[in-house]
Amino acid sequence: MKEFELTIESVENQSEIIQFLDDMVYEYNSSTINKYEGMMFTKIIRDQNNNIIAGISGWTWAMVSEITLLWVKEGYRKNGLGKMLLKAAEDEIIKKGCTAILLRSYSFQAPLFYEKNGYKTVYILDDFPNGYKHYNLVKRIT
Repeated sequence: MKEFELTIESVENQSEIIQFLDDMVYEYNSSTINKYEGMMFTKIIRDQNNNIIAGISGWTWAMVSEITLLWVKEGYRKNGLGKMLLKAAEDEIIKKGCTAILLRSYSFQAPLFYEKNGYKTVYILDDFPNGYKHYNLVKRIT
C-alpha cells in the first residue's frame, strides 16, 4: 500500500459531518448485527403563537431505543408537558417493539423526573462536569 500523508482538520459545517459519521456508525452497527430498521423520532408542543415550547427526540433500533433530547421551555415547566412528551415517545417506542429505553441526564437536569416515570438509574459518573453528576437511566418494557 502506498504511503500518503494524513491530516486532521477542523470542520465548519459540523452538522453535515456529524450526520455523515452517524450514518457510517449506523451502517456498521446494522451490518454487524443484521438489523436495519432504525428510525428517528421527534415530537414537539407549540404554543398559541406556533412557537415550539417543548420537544423530545431519539431513536429506535434493534428492539432498543434512546431518548436523546427532552426540553421544556422555562415558564412551561412543572405543568406536565415533559410527562406528556415522555409518554408520547414511549408509546411510539413500544409500537416499534422495543424492550428498553436508555436516556442520560445531569444532576442539574431531571434524573428524579425520569425515576418518577419508571426509569432506573444504572450508572452515575461523578464530577461530569466538575461538581455535578451524569446519570444513565434505563426503562425496561415488558
